Amino acid sequence: TVGEGGEGFVSCFFIMKIQKLRAPLAALPLAVLAALPSHAQTDTYALLKETVVTATRVETRTDAVLSDVVVIEAEVLKRSAGRSLSEVLSRNAGLQMSANGGLGKQSGLFVRGTETRHVLLLVDGVRYGSSTAGSASLDNIPLGIIDRIEVLKGPASALYGSDAVGGVVQIFTKRGTKGFHPGASVTLGSYGHRAASAGLSGGTDSFTYSLNASTLRETGFSATNPKVASNGHNPDDDGFDQDSVSASMRWTLAPGWSTDLQFTQADGTTEYDQGLNPFEVRTDVTTRVAAWGLERHWSADSRTKFKLARSDDNATSLTSTSTSRFNTAQTQATLQHDWDTVVGNVIVGLESIKEAVSGTQTYSVNSRTTNAGFVGVQGQGGQHLWQANLRRDSNSQFGGATTGFASYGYQITPQWRPHIAYGTSFKMPSFNTLYWVSPTFNGNPSTQPERGKNREVGLTYSRGMHEVKLTRFDNRVRGFITTQPVVTNVPRARMEGWSLGYTGSVGAWAWNANLELLDARNLTNGLKLQRRSDEVLTLNLDHRVGAWTWGASLLAQSDRFDNAANTLRLPGFATLDLHTGVRVAKDWSLNLRLNNLADKVYETARGYNQPGRAAYVTLDWRPMK
Repeated sequence: TVGEGGEGFVSCFFIMKIQKLRAPLAALPLAVLAALPSHAQTDTYALLKETVVTATRVETRTDAVLSDVVVIEAEVLKRSAGRSLSEVLSRNAGLQMSANGGLGKQSGLFVRGTETRHVLLLVDGVRYGSSTAGSASLDNIPLGIIDRIEVLKGPASALYGSDAVGGVVQIFTKRGTKGFHPGASVTLGSYGHRAASAGLSGGTDSFTYSLNASTLRETGFSATNPKVASNGHNPDDDGFDQDSVSASMRWTLAPGWSTDLQFTQADGTTEYDQGLNPFEVRTDVTTRVAAWGLERHWSADSRTKFKLARSDDNATSLTSTSTSRFNTAQTQATLQHDWDTVVGNVIVGLESIKEAVSGTQTYSVNSRTTNAGFVGVQGQGGQHLWQANLRRDSNSQFGGATTGFASYGYQITPQWRPHIAYGTSFKMPSFNTLYWVSPTFNGNPSTQPERGKNREVGLTYSRGMHEVKLTRFDNRVRGFITTQPVVTNVPRARMEGWSLGYTGSVGAWAWNANLELLDARNLTNGLKLQRRSDEVLTLNLDHRVGAWTWGASLLAQSDRFDNAANTLRLPGFATLDLHTGVRVAKDWSLNLRLNNLADKVYETARGYNQPGRAAYVTLDWRPMK
């Protein structure tokens, strides 16, 4: 049973602390795997033939990737009505989140206990975020444009540069395939939720295209409650509206030559309560990605890619007394060559990123440029697997930074594979951290970049359609930036813990589970980093029978502190979601979803409400050939 604040469930499930669990955890996979059934080799091939990109910057088979990568497919996203991107990631990728209310409200992600600013967000390889806030723009991305999400856990600055201290979230938008594929859907649900989307894609052997549009309206619920700081509570509903469009095309110009274009834009309006304004406050947000790419295949084993892209994050906040604007533009040019060699797949590349900020706030510096070169290799031979990456970034504001990553795995048997990894990272301070001036917050121009060192040891067991992965991680950040009570570089912070994941399927059943045990601390004073739970459990179960599908998902978190002083505690909680779907005709399907079945009242940030019990129904039209 779930007690008040969820403590009953969570304390029973997580009765031992991290230090006491280390020995049992090492043996837990053995107990789980002893009960696993074996499957035909064709099933193993089906599981392993999938590829991921984010962990290496090139398409790599999942069985050759040593890093911890979670893939969220389109089918999962279709069943996520009423959820934000942060909620989807927290329930399917084992990440922790905090949110200041419902859809469209400010939210954050913690990958293995690192800060929200330590997560790099990519959209089709393009950096996507706010240089003023210094974090990924998670709150205005419509799920309907997404085809697939890859989540890389662990430092990736050696691949992508600044920001990737804790990990990378990469979104792949919908693309066209040969033929003609129209589709549309309508969703109605709780809190006045109404959404509709339509799209078409298709093409030939030499040309493909995709076009999608969506609209969403939600009355919402009160984002705040009386516990919010500065008496900024207003019990009215705080809604969210959003319109979005995405388009892409790919054209084979000549044998070995191809070009592609992509464009995505979302316009959102969110209502909320803030600070000393106990009345309606509104923010209009526009987020946009535009990119052009050119690709040359020299041979089956050699390829050169060039991409020129720009992302924009523009926000205008309106109160009864003021208007404030924050605009970020990031221009990115990347040239990358990769080819297969006797030592593995080798990549070399150059990258230039320019950040420019503007708005009502005056910054002493309003732009900066980073030029970088990178090289890497990933391969396997016999029972050995390896990956190594090196990157040098030169920033116009902070000078140079060199980061590296190395991992090694050994296939002891066809099922068992241990690995070790070491990586370094860095994160540049945001413009707000450096230059913001207000009555309640002042930046510090002397703030320096954060620099991290991560050690990782893991053990993977694969058997048929089952995989269990146990990982021990230890990420230490020097010059950790804190804003409470003032902006400063803390000498050291440490995020360490264990992650245990299990993915499997038998017949019509499929499931995944993830348990994370975390200890994230400011080593200067020994206090816990805010809004991180020491124990998090996620469980997902799906079943298909005939035209029907159904499933359930559970999220359980232990308590955590809301402030850096560790004086305000947020209770633990557990929520259960249910979903079912049926194909009612050849081209039509009906999906039902019930979130937070027990109507659990909980907070991920003190004074900010989370959705209660909510139901959604979606009618989907996809013509079948």
